[in-house]
Amino acid sequence: MRVGMGYDVHKLAEDRRLVLGGVEIPYTLGLLGHSDADVAVHAVMDALLGAAALGDIGKHFPDTDEKYAGISSMRLLAEVGRLLAQENYWIENIDVTIVAQQPKLRPYIPQMERNVAAVLQLQENQVNVKATTEEGLGFTGTGQGISAFAVCAVSSLYEGSFAAAGSGLDRETAGCCGAGGETGCCGAGKGNGCCGGGSQDTGR
Repeated sequence: MRVGMGYDVHKLAEDRRLVLGGVEIPYTLGLLGHSDADVAVHAVMDALLGAAALGDIGKHFPDTDEKYAGISSMRLLAEVGRLLAQENYWIENIDVTIVAQQPKLRPYIPQMERNVAAVLQLQENQVNVKATTEEGLGFTGTGQGISAFAVCAVSSLYEGSFAAAGSGLDRETAGCCGAGGETGCCGAGKGNGCCGGGSQDTGR
């Protein structure tokens, strides 16, 4: 399993929509950015890309590219999901914290969770969104902007493989129960590399 962390912040400005988690929220100010400036979704995207070692959103969706001007961040999130699937990663769970003094976000959180889950083809209980304030402190506390943090866990088809070069096990079978000598598989024969299994020789 791999873990990723993402962070994003945008300034609040007039004549902008406030979009968080794909939900447009009624407010006098909105977030300033090249896209729709959805900080919550941007943090999720960076967490997912980081967990898969695929860079960050600036690498894939640069703000110098006009094709992303005003784009819905949910569309970008869908593309991140596609990138992870292409690399044989699947998402275990996502946890998001939005930091905003105003407006109150609790009524909108269930829809944010549903939106993120739907775009990434997850169950709703795999996505959690929270909101908090900074008690009037810092740029979020004074209403200058909104920030978001996200963490995620992803798994890979090939995770757990620790076959040494030249061991004779290819990437598709190393560390997999039922493959060859079943190295790294708990309860399988020799149990090499598995606590409680035989000699517990990790090969390191």
